[in-house]
Amino acid sequence: MHIDIDKDVCIGAGQCALAAPNVFTQDDDGFSTLLPNREDGGGDPMVREASRACPVGAITVTEG
Repeated sequence: MHIDIDKDVCIGAGQCALAAPNVFTQDDDGFSTLLPNREDGGGDPMVREASRACPVGAITVTEG
């Protein structure tokens, strides 16, 4: 699985960090970012839910 966060679209709502706190966090500016070593989602089943929860669609999850 590959996770991409479009920093130009992200508004820092934090829904991803609430849905999948083992994968997502917010940086010092309040925008979404991946936790270290979680670029592949770490097998967390909530990654797709985090993507769906993003109010502006800034998170894309793809297989591969």
